[in-house]
Amino acid sequence: MSRGGVLMLVCLLAMLLAAGVGGIMAWNAVGGGGPNQGISLHGFIALGLGIIGSLVVGGGLMALAFFSSRSGHDQAVHEEVARRMPADGERRL
Repeated sequence: MSRGGVLMLVCLLAMLLAAGVGGIMAWNAVGGGGPNQGISLHGFIALGLGIIGSLVVGGGLMALAFFSSRSGHDQAVHEEVARRMPADGERRL
């Protein structure tokens, strides 16, 4: 990995850490859901698993869309849609 790539990765991780710390501080500043209640260990575990799960699902769907586009499976659909679309100026009822 190049030096620029490492620098970018470090900056992104620093921003992620800052956002996480800021979110936790804000949560605790407003009482964390009740008087003198913070996020418990189980809450942090659930939050982390939810974030990781969301990233895995989002990354998987993006990968499927990318590979579908690259393999040519979408081309038949695009050709069929183009064939069924009316020419400019025509109206279909």
